[in-house]
Amino acid sequence: MGNPSSDDFSVMVLASDLCVDARPFLSNPPPEEENWHDCPSILPSADDQSLDFSDLDSLSFFRRENGCDKSGNRIFRIVGKYFPALVIPGERLKKYVFHKILTEMDEGPFCIVYMHSTVQKEDNSPGLTMLRWIYEELPDEYKDRLQVVYFIHPGLRSRLVFATLGRLLLSGGLYWKIKYVSRLQYLWHDIKKGQVEIPEFVQQHDDILEHRPLTDYGIEPDPMHLLEVPSTAYSFGRYDMGWSYREGSS
Repeated sequence: MGNPSSDDFSVMVLASDLCVDARPFLSNPPPEEENWHDCPSILPSADDQSLDFSDLDSLSFFRRENGCDKSGNRIFRIVGKYFPALVIPGERLKKYVFHKILTEMDEGPFCIVYMHSTVQKEDNSPGLTMLRWIYEELPDEYKDRLQVVYFIHPGLRSRLVFATLGRLLLSGGLYWKIKYVSRLQYLWHDIKKGQVEIPEFVQQHDDILEHRPLTDYGIEPDPMHLLEVPSTAYSFGRYDMGWSYREGSS
């Protein structure tokens, strides 16, 4: 038998396939069940009595305020320090956020006031991927109604993370809605005082930043509070030593 041509080779392959039992391929296998984040892609029903979030409500890290900003957007307040990220699974956090928005948000636009004051990454931060997941799972109606996110006391690290990874990990719609507010006095340009409750520790942190502006950039100018210690009558600086040397040689 001569060397087989390319056509003969293809015929042999087809013939070998005839030895394969094709019955499993002819039957209709049951469709695989998709499991996306192990959760439904729609908001939970407001009438679902099985949803008990009383423990999360008592923490007050996410709640609806009675006021509005100057553009008429209703306010949801988030206090990062109150959020125990280590003990709340992401799935339950997402259901809680959806439940609050569905049951407490009236029709019309709304905004979020997020207070990042004294937040510790290990204890209070759910992470950018978690925030993106929650935002992306919201129906388009609620995404459109969210007008702005006031990010209070962002700090250097948060600014760097959002500047470098924010566009990659957050959708464009959410990324461009974030407005950094380094001081409470700038928040009052957009929200009247009394429209949102400010916790006492947030006000205290704001006072510290006002007197030590370098703290915004992760720099503690006087960690030992040496500036508060009265100066002594003697100085051992090199300029004083040089002056004494000249007096002695004159």
